[in-house]
Amino acid sequence: MRKSRQLLLIPALMLSMLLTACAGGGQADTGNNAGNGEGEAAAGGDLILAVLSDASTLDPQGSNDVPSNNIHNNLFDTLVELNGKNEIVPSLATEWEMVDETTWEFKLREGVKFHDGTNFTAEAVKKTFDRVRDPDVASGKAYLYEMIESVEVIDQHTVQIKTAYPFSPLLSHLSHSGGSIISPKLIDEDYAAMESGEEPGAAINEHPVGTGFFKFESWEPGVSVKLAKNEDYWDGAPNVDTVTFNVIPESATRLAELETGNAHIIDPLQPNEVAQIESGDYATVNKQLSRALSFVGFNTEKEPFNDVRVRQAISMMIDNEEIVNGIYDGHGVPAKGPLAPGTFAYNESIEGLGYNPEKAKQLLEEAGYADGFSTTLITNDNPQRIDIAVLLQQKLKELNIDVKVEQMEFGSYLEKLTAGDQDMYQLGWSNATGDADNGLYSLFHSTQKGTGANKSFYGNPEVDKLLDAGRAETDEAKRKQIYNQLQQILIEEAPIAYIHHQEYLAGVANSVQGFSVDPSGYYQLKDVTLSE
Repeated sequence: MRKSRQLLLIPALMLSMLLTACAGGGQADTGNNAGNGEGEAAAGGDLILAVLSDASTLDPQGSNDVPSNNIHNNLFDTLVELNGKNEIVPSLATEWEMVDETTWEFKLREGVKFHDGTNFTAEAVKKTFDRVRDPDVASGKAYLYEMIESVEVIDQHTVQIKTAYPFSPLLSHLSHSGGSIISPKLIDEDYAAMESGEEPGAAINEHPVGTGFFKFESWEPGVSVKLAKNEDYWDGAPNVDTVTFNVIPESATRLAELETGNAHIIDPLQPNEVAQIESGDYATVNKQLSRALSFVGFNTEKEPFNDVRVRQAISMMIDNEEIVNGIYDGHGVPAKGPLAPGTFAYNESIEGLGYNPEKAKQLLEEAGYADGFSTTLITNDNPQRIDIAVLLQQKLKELNIDVKVEQMEFGSYLEKLTAGDQDMYQLGWSNATGDADNGLYSLFHSTQKGTGANKSFYGNPEVDKLLDAGRAETDEAKRKQIYNQLQQILIEEAPIAYIHHQEYLAGVANSVQGFSVDPSGYYQLKDVTLSE
């Protein structure tokens, strides 16, 4: 029997943080977490963020994208959290006990209320995890919890989670925003809406209700999301009165908003804008090396991308060093494979396919495409992704591949990817749990095609078998062996071309204190203050 009443340390993640520090690509500039501390910090105020992309859903069990999760993380709490030191710490669960290898018991925090006044109890936990696993809801985050066999209410503040097999990263998965505990009253309302013909999440999108330190106030899709402080938050109310996420796709406009004082935080800051802010006196740059992966994906169910030689050839035309240094101004680490530094089972010695135009030509000839072909690469409104798309378009001309680049708004972009209408595409994966399971299963398991993160529609029985084994194995050394084997296969199979692990850059006004971004790209807003 194993019990935790304090912190559960994850040694592998602590070790991998050292790997991150040694990997280059810039140092995490946390310092005081933002601003120069000019002026006296005061409670209250309206915090304004200018962000690139809108949320695609306010349902925390809906789409699994960073812009959406950045809203969810402020409105909802999870049972446990992964803190900045890569430790699992209590949140809505105050302690937990591993009863046996497939049963976990959680003691729940008492006296907590949802924003609608409903009491937080074990029934809310059961309803939340029953919903995320419900096939009729078709949650994009269901893969995180599909190993759960049942959630049983023991008493009002005790719940047991039983898994179908031993699952070592369960606590890490429970810290993910997909495990956000939703008001049971709202869950009932959402199911009623579904019975009336509405899409899953329709009621939650109208007025999301959690126990988080901010409450939902309004959402004007494509324009802004506004949150207000939860005065009754169980861990103390946040400092600012409201937070507004203004959607501003143009980077120059975001920068102007920061410079003129119309925004306190802008994200992302473009790499070529860093020097401008650092030479000024109105803001600082918050830097955080991520656990994220950026990549170019191939629809492996479409010709010619169902041929591994074509995928390898295109991958070999991508010069990661050139992209990191030329497009990201050195802010990031070139990717060799699917896992980032700072992730459990990351292998620093693994070799990627590398940049090799001659080998690429040979592979394309062997595949029967010596004369090339025409295809389309779709991307969203991220400026660096657009630059990468144009660069790849030019590079692939050397292989007689004619690439049409199509740019789309982020929400429409995700819909197209889910439907499988793409040839080639660009995307990223932030891996919020810090575990190899979330970094690989979600992107490459055949069950995750389309509605999950597997937008390459990749399927390989051997890969599926290893992914299933990796999440069931409890021995850490054996897990690493499994994931080392998986990384090598996924490099050779090239369902996606691995670009880089980015450094998150945000511009922060000097009037802001207490702001940071975690390695998953999520804003830390609870302790932010604004100086007078």
